[in-house]
Amino acid sequence: MGIPAKPQVAAPGNDKIVKLETFRWKQQPNIVWVEVTTEQGFVGLGETYYVPGAVEAVIHEMAAPLILGKNPFHIEDVWNTLFVCANFFGYAGAEMRAYSAIDIALWDIFGQATGLPVHTLLGGKTRDSIPIYNTCINFGKYTDMDDSLARPGELAEELLAQGIKAMKLWPWDRFAPQLKVEAITGPAGWAAVGPAGSYLSLEDLKKGLWCVEDIRHKVGDRMEIMIEGHSRWDLNCAIKIGKALEPLQPFWMEDMMQPDSPDDLARLADSVRVPQCVSERLFTRYAYRQILERKAAHIVILDLVWTGGLTEGRKIAHLADTYHLPIAPHDGTGPVTILSSMHLCASVTNAATIETERAFYDGGYYSEVVTNNLPIRDGRMWIWDTPGLGTELRPDFKARADVSSRITRLS
Repeated sequence: MGIPAKPQVAAPGNDKIVKLETFRWKQQPNIVWVEVTTEQGFVGLGETYYVPGAVEAVIHEMAAPLILGKNPFHIEDVWNTLFVCANFFGYAGAEMRAYSAIDIALWDIFGQATGLPVHTLLGGKTRDSIPIYNTCINFGKYTDMDDSLARPGELAEELLAQGIKAMKLWPWDRFAPQLKVEAITGPAGWAAVGPAGSYLSLEDLKKGLWCVEDIRHKVGDRMEIMIEGHSRWDLNCAIKIGKALEPLQPFWMEDMMQPDSPDDLARLADSVRVPQCVSERLFTRYAYRQILERKAAHIVILDLVWTGGLTEGRKIAHLADTYHLPIAPHDGTGPVTILSSMHLCASVTNAATIETERAFYDGGYYSEVVTNNLPIRDGRMWIWDTPGLGTELRPDFKARADVSSRITRLS
């Protein structure tokens, strides 16, 4: 028998980036979608979230002059070019959000050009599916946030009936100091923003604890429970909450404090027998290195559309693996974020779970925006093998009267 012929896969050539286009939708005013178009006609899709006017300005006024005309397959070179320029003035804000979206779009182009899914380009598939958890937000037909406080046990039963075996709620945010900033966060997010609380009464501690107890009472250990802190507490209050939670064995406590002091986070991790999850708010591997070196986290939660895209996300995942720790990608934004995270989780060995919101993908707005919605069933996200990311912006979405766009082209 002869040696089998190798499959013929097109190799990326000397293409170049010729257009950057951003899209904003009045119904989701915090999201920016980015399309990167090449001379050969490939269109890569990216996404990011928060302060969209600033992000859009960075893309068109700072990034475009630097990357138009560059080879889209030189992803590391593009990332480094953008990062070192931003770092001269301070990178951890709109700049990194913008660059994250561009980076994801370039990986999408790479996949389309080779006919391969992004997870293959990142190193190959290590799993066929990844467990999801449901973050309890209010949107569309679901009132999960309200239900998580009023009838958490019944909500857990409903999620289990859908095959979802993990849920995240924030029972104590309502007792922290409130700062209403609905104008920039949207009506569902304002309560999660505010200064850290330095006092939590025993009465309020028990009110929050009841939410977790009711879940355990109704469904026992069939439901994994994640506790979101939104960085609303100081060290003493975070320890107080953690100690109360210990007998109920939550899967993690997430961002109970601001993530800007690795040493203080390490004190929390050392004081409480609940795994500490840190932090979607951190940008680039340099911030995560400090957290890991100080033993300040047990789970690394990263947001690909903030921290540097897939290029940086892969490095953060490998860094966490060096410390024998898992990653758990964050979401709360849009479908491209989750699908990018799916490809990352497919390609690394240390992914524990991935965040989703059934309110968005099950009858929510995702299906209005992208051609392929999330591949979720039986409480898991099933990894698809479609080239690139595997989805596009719907043409009818881009044509909507309430969707605006901005274009910068290569001169």
